[in-house]
Amino acid sequence: MSIASMTGFAREAGITGPYQWVWEIKTVNGRGLEVRVRTPAGLDAIGEEARSQILKALTRGQGQLNLSLSRASTTPKLRVNQEALQSLVNAIGQLSLPETVKPASLDGLLAIRGVVEVDEGATEPGQDETLLPALKSAVAGLIESLKTARLQEGQALAGILQQQLDLISGLVDQAEAAPARRPEAIRARLETQIAQILETASALDAARLHQEAVLIAARADIREELDRLRAHVDAARSLISEGGAVGRRLDFLAQEFGREANTLCAKANDVSLSRIGLELKAVIEQFREQVQNVE
Repeated sequence: MSIASMTGFAREAGITGPYQWVWEIKTVNGRGLEVRVRTPAGLDAIGEEARSQILKALTRGQGQLNLSLSRASTTPKLRVNQEALQSLVNAIGQLSLPETVKPASLDGLLAIRGVVEVDEGATEPGQDETLLPALKSAVAGLIESLKTARLQEGQALAGILQQQLDLISGLVDQAEAAPARRPEAIRARLETQIAQILETASALDAARLHQEAVLIAARADIREELDRLRAHVDAARSLISEGGAVGRRLDFLAQEFGREANTLCAKANDVSLSRIGLELKAVIEQFREQVQNVE
């Protein structure tokens, strides 16, 4: 199973009777799951039904579902209102017209409003017996297309996350191999610092000085931070391989990465270690930003 991105788009369109319709949904990243719906008047119920199906299919993300509807171009049917036409003929027949006035012609009668009626042959969308089933059946395809798009985006995202984990792992190795971490280097720095202190204050207690030196040496050791960073890298790789809705757990790991990198920078007693720590923080921040898109 692959991880899925929260970013995706899908579209389903068709023609049913006199109607052209289009379902569209777009999702972006979000802390929870929320889908907003916009449908034409009279189709609110089918919009809510589609929303319910989408909420069941996804785990995280903010979505906007839209249904567009328009009447397809059809040839309208014309119908002569026989009652209105006969009523006009009867009314004209009862009139006494001057010789200069010609009797009404058929085309003149048909031009009178209400005699010829236009029948577009379409019911209201919410009452169309063929439209509603077509719209409902299209929702399933829309959801599958959206999930496919999010999975494809997730595959690309997984590759980026793996590259960033490689960078983090490489920087941890650099910190591990840094000359400043060697015991002899730490001892030499401590000896230099102690010698400087003794030159200015010879009355210091030797036992107390030794105790402080041990504490300084312990605070300068970044072994635990390096071990935890490696453990976090392994855990992140495992989650990406596991797939599914692992975004929240990856986000938690990104926070833990940041804490360890901050501690490493605080303990760094050498320019080279400080540089590695800063690079580590930069890569971890990039990792955290990408993780925000994982479902």
